[in-house]
Amino acid sequence: MLRQDSSDDIEDVSLFDADDDVSRRSKKSKIRHPVASFFHLFFRVSAIVVYLLCELLTSSFIACMVTIILLLSCDFWAVKNVTGRLMVGLRWWNQVDDDGRSHWVFEARKVSPQGSKTSSEAESRIFWLGLITCPMIWVIFAFSALFSFKVKWLAVVVMGVVLQGANLYGYIRCKVGSRKNLTSMATNYLGKQFLRQTVAKEDQTAS
Repeated sequence: MLRQDSSDDIEDVSLFDADDDVSRRSKKSKIRHPVASFFHLFFRVSAIVVYLLCELLTSSFIACMVTIILLLSCDFWAVKNVTGRLMVGLRWWNQVDDDGRSHWVFEARKVSPQGSKTSSEAESRIFWLGLITCPMIWVIFAFSALFSFKVKWLAVVVMGVVLQGANLYGYIRCKVGSRKNLTSMATNYLGKQFLRQTVAKEDQTAS
């Protein structure tokens, strides 16, 4: 059962599940949901391939644009509603209350009583690598289209950045918790780095 991330005992789904027990590594390395894993990469990789090869395959810009947008839309729906829940136990969605106010909900799968994880290490790698890498590629495409003055492709590229970036942001929020927790983590990290630099300088001065 999924529940909202406001509680503190949600499962900490690590990016690569590297902290799995050694005795369960062989079991965790198996892909439990091969169909979900396939479609997690299929739509987004296909959109990138079509974008790169569209001018070689056809001279119709409209056909290429429609194909890419359809692939991006299918990828957005599949990753948001299916693959995130099955592969890493995360889900984000929008909820409208009785007053008509819109709320964004970020959820993680509840920890089982035995404390065991239900996500596979291999699936977690596939999920996060695909989720992070593809938006970065679309950002590169955006700069390339901008600097090469391919204005007609900017709308397509921006669509790729927005749709895949939205899923990336949503699942990172599911992973780290609320915005307050994210800010706290960043503040703690910067504080630790500043403390380390201060201690290192004092050690060098003392020596």
